[in-house]
Amino acid sequence: MSLTATLIALALVACLGLFSAWRGARPLDVHRGPRMMPWRFLMLLSVVAAIFLLVHLLNLAGATTGPEVMARR
Repeated sequence: MSLTATLIALALVACLGLFSAWRGARPLDVHRGPRMMPWRFLMLLSVVAAIFLLVHLLNLAGATTGPEVMARR
């Protein structure tokens, strides 16, 4: 994946995470019934995806990550 695609994906994941955090923090409305979307779980998934994308950005910048780094020490 190129740098541009990674940055676009990171921006989309950040927007999804912020939107999910906002929706998950809203108080329950008993009259409307239960929430049909697991907003907190979606927020957690977007944080995990953002971490993976940040590691990918580090790899694109030239940093070496992974088990090979630990084996050389």
